Amino acid sequence: MKPERHEKKGIGKAVVFALFIVGMIALFRFTPVRQYISPDYLQSLVNSFGPWGPLVFVLLYAGGISLFLPATLFTGIGALLFGTLYGFLYNELGAMLGASLAFFIGRYLGRDFAAGLIGDRLKKYDDRIAANGFATVLYLRLIFFPFTPLNFGMGLTGVTFREFFFGTLFGILAGGFVLTFFFATLAEVWRSGDWWQLLSWKACFSLVLFVSSFYIPRLIQKIKSEDVG
Repeated sequence: MKPERHEKKGIGKAVVFALFIVGMIALFRFTPVRQYISPDYLQSLVNSFGPWGPLVFVLLYAGGISLFLPATLFTGIGALLFGTLYGFLYNELGAMLGASLAFFIGRYLGRDFAAGLIGDRLKKYDDRIAANGFATVLYLRLIFFPFTPLNFGMGLTGVTFREFFFGTLFGILAGGFVLTFFFATLAEVWRSGDWWQLLSWKACFSLVLFVSSFYIPRLIQKIKSEDVG
């Protein structure tokens, strides 16, 4: 393929990628579609599928974060519907599927343009990221870098899908469990109507884990700075 033709193809894909992002943001922000992403509606939708509900939830989770909807919304719904253990399992499946879809969207629509745009000066940074793909993705997941932008962004780099996949898988395990456990505990208290359960060991433990999770990024950065030093 001639360079000019390859460049035009890359620009064309980049335009489609940009329109996709703008279109999804506009769709869920300025149209009636936004009413269908409420927790109550999504919960009733999943329940309406009976035994197929978990599969529907996983697909909704994956599709939602591929369309720039917040992952935390679906994590909370998963915990509410399925409890801690199954909720964690379905949340992880949905998150990994959605992250993979977003990665491939970014890779197919934006990688060619990004590669031509960065030039020789920035190429060394792209090469460095690609050479340490797993560690880079794992680190960014552990410090809670925004989930959806990272999915698309890594697709624009030279990081392989395998490194992205496993970096994401291991990077979101701890945070995903803590959030699911916290939301599931709150859901149990809400259903029971016994607010004294907020003082139970389980509720207190989930709160401690939830608050502690916000210190994970600081701890990871401290360890990283000590290793560099």
